[in-house]
Amino acid sequence: MDKIRLGKTGLMVTRLGFGGIPIQRLSDNEATEVVKGCLDLGIQFLDTANAYTTSEGCVGRAIAGKRDNLIISTKSSHRKKDGMRRHLELSLKHLGVDYVDLYNLHNVSTLEMYDQAIAPGGVLEAAQEAKQAGLIRHIGITCHTMEPAQKAVASGLFETVMFSFNFVGDDAKDKLLPLCRQHDVGFIVMKAMAGGVLQDATIALKWLMQFPDIAILLGVDKLSHMEEAVRIMNGPAALTADEQRKIQQIKDELGPTFCHRCDYCQPCKEKVSISMVLSQKSFHNRMPPAHVFKGWIADALESGFRCVQCGECEPRCPYKLPIRDMIQEYTEFYSQKKAAFDRAMVNG
Repeated sequence: MDKIRLGKTGLMVTRLGFGGIPIQRLSDNEATEVVKGCLDLGIQFLDTANAYTTSEGCVGRAIAGKRDNLIISTKSSHRKKDGMRRHLELSLKHLGVDYVDLYNLHNVSTLEMYDQAIAPGGVLEAAQEAKQAGLIRHIGITCHTMEPAQKAVASGLFETVMFSFNFVGDDAKDKLLPLCRQHDVGFIVMKAMAGGVLQDATIALKWLMQFPDIAILLGVDKLSHMEEAVRIMNGPAALTADEQRKIQQIKDELGPTFCHRCDYCQPCKEKVSISMVLSQKSFHNRMPPAHVFKGWIADALESGFRCVQCGECEPRCPYKLPIRDMIQEYTEFYSQKKAAFDRAMVNG
């Protein structure tokens, strides 16, 4: 597995890293085995977070006895100095390590959050003190919006930035990646598959491979998915003409705004499965209608009809999507598709 230098950290990390969100869906034993399998594939860069429920503990069990050869990254989204200290203590305990290589201020996605984080007595100060104590080696930041990410990179306070980057959400190509290179800040890709919106790993990863100095995190809950990704990353990097056409077709279908399926908009008091409703075109494109309009998928998509337009979800969306308008649009889209399906069933 190829390695890259992660900016001014000087860390040499595998170009493809493990993202610890999806293993939360597995039992602890299953999750631990997936992480172990990724290690066997040569993945040496592992990312998790205090907020990812069981993820840190499963990573910790998988890396027991193998710590020296690994780069471990974790995060805290706490906004108070003492709270971040407690998160770090828990992370070290769950991971079974004395230190982490990279500790991230997590989801700093507004300028107000950023200013609060770097203020005297804020969470950055907690991270700096932990670094002085040898509990962490390097300090990074994760952002979902451009302005705080740009400010963080230019500040000189952070050694890495983690940001969403894929061929349907490529703002970072011109607005953030050049700034990272200028300030020697390591660029870590989250949402390489656009939060599950993209289904073709080949074109998604090959598009990212054109940027040789980025580390790509891939969240998986099946070892076969990481095996496929490793094969792609070890193969030819150039996109074929057919692959370029597929990319453009997907970009045209999704448009400039799309749900990244991060679920920061939740919880919804009306139990609307917001990310499912807003991502439903991929189900209609990929699955037989009988699977979409029956069972758990139909239940999730039809939950959009329960939306009361309260708007509580919108301030929580890091991508500032007009969720209420989108739910209305997609429930109308669902109704049209369902009516066509029903007519087809009646007419045989």
